Amino acid sequence: MATIAPAGVQVHAKPKGAPEHGGDDGNAPMTHRQIMKALSGLMVGLFAALLSSTIVTNALPTIIKDLGGGQSAYTWVVTAALLSLTASVPLWGKLADLVSKKALVQMSLVIYVVGSVIAGLAQSPAMLIGARVVQGLGAGGLTALVQVVMAAMISPRERGRYSGYTGATFAVATAGGPLLGGVITDTDWLGWRYCLFVGIPFALIALAVLQRTLRLPVAKQQVKIDWTGAFLITAAASQLLIWVTFADDKYQWLSWQSYTMVGAAVLLTLLFVFTETRAADPVIPLRLFRNRTITLASLASLFVGVGMFCGSVFFSQYFQLARDESPTMSGVMTIPMIAGMFVSSTVSGRFITSTGRWKSWLVSGGVFLTAGLGLLGLMRYDTPYWQLALYMTLLGVGVGMMMQNLVLSTQNQVSAADLGAASSVITFFRSLGGAVGVGVLGSLMSSRIAHHGTATVGDLTPEAQTAAAHAAGSGSLPDMNQLSAPVRTWLESAYGHGIADVFLYAAPFALLAFLLCLFIEETPLRTSVAPARPTGKQAV
Repeated sequence: MATIAPAGVQVHAKPKGAPEHGGDDGNAPMTHRQIMKALSGLMVGLFAALLSSTIVTNALPTIIKDLGGGQSAYTWVVTAALLSLTASVPLWGKLADLVSKKALVQMSLVIYVVGSVIAGLAQSPAMLIGARVVQGLGAGGLTALVQVVMAAMISPRERGRYSGYTGATFAVATAGGPLLGGVITDTDWLGWRYCLFVGIPFALIALAVLQRTLRLPVAKQQVKIDWTGAFLITAAASQLLIWVTFADDKYQWLSWQSYTMVGAAVLLTLLFVFTETRAADPVIPLRLFRNRTITLASLASLFVGVGMFCGSVFFSQYFQLARDESPTMSGVMTIPMIAGMFVSSTVSGRFITSTGRWKSWLVSGGVFLTAGLGLLGLMRYDTPYWQLALYMTLLGVGVGMMMQNLVLSTQNQVSAADLGAASSVITFFRSLGGAVGVGVLGSLMSSRIAHHGTATVGDLTPEAQTAAAHAAGSGSLPDMNQLSAPVRTWLESAYGHGIADVFLYAAPFALLAFLLCLFIEETPLRTSVAPARPTGKQAV
């Protein structure tokens, strides 16, 4: 039977004996069964990547102590992975527009496995930090490419049905990582090294599944990488994250060091923009931002990232420091947030597929996210857990509704030729917002805890004030069980109030995301995958 192709596009008959796959001809849609097979590999790989970012949260004190590191090493174990992940996302996205998406996903999985093996075998803080950089590169590829591959397989109208699985995976890995890390660290016959090894089996399973199930049309075109633009955007993001990491520790927020580092980040960003306007094939095509939806969605993702990472980072500290829970229980107590993200991402995706309407979910998500963060700003060390569970659920529901649908709204605006770049822009801004937000809010948390401690220490007896001063000035986290009841209550109150302030400061960012979503224009979701550039193609 003859096939009629769009002008300029050559369509080749599938060779005899080729694997049966709905997407092999570049036009016929994949069946639900075929999509689910490929999606299972993608979700397992994404789970491994996200797990590496959060599983060390509760294990870090033990890790740094065993390796003989200090506070600087503690900071860099987290920052190194986050920095390489965030900075590499635009490059991965651009590569996805030029070469085989399947090969890139497999490459990112291999990089992740190599980094994980080295990290788990690390004998020094420097070795661990270097391995975390490699881990972050692999995780950055998986974070960026999952959305791109899904867009290449599934039309925007149907994508909501499957985006819920991505949101659910993100919820379980992001919020469940600290729980799993706590269990592994607390288990005598395992130990913290298994926190770094645990993602390897998932990555290997993902490699095997994707090799058998993922078949995507590959555009045969000359690869042109804008290396200057890639370097500049990486340098600008790295400069900003390094500034946030050391501010209020090595130097003050308002100091010549801060001015110099922020100025360097701004200069690198301006050079990047200048380079991209002249590059033949830019890393991030600036023409994308002429589209109002893409611009607004990018900014909204920046602010959603702040609220999203708040939950995964600061809840662990709240439950362990303000409520004296174990690492394992601190993870268990965040389950309401995980459930909120899981349910809202899945349900919203289903409704979007059946109705084609997506903006109301974005706007509602902004309301829930703002309300959740605002209410969490009112918590104290002795707030009843059922109230905390309700507030965490609201936060999770808001993130679940917004995270994937911001990507969907952007992908619906571009052709297949720009899917990688457009998707990575949203992921990049979300990661950047989370990284910078956590750095700034973490610094504010320390100052707010000190403020509340100083304001209430006068309520203690002179003897208790002496013990309190010793506990607060020891330079390490105090053992609550070794403190007298009045001092313990005073310290838990200071931690609880100080960490609550972090959520209160994050709420305005969620409000900004909500306001930006109000101005996003809802356009009908396409019912087919956008046509690629007119080139030959081959399924791999």
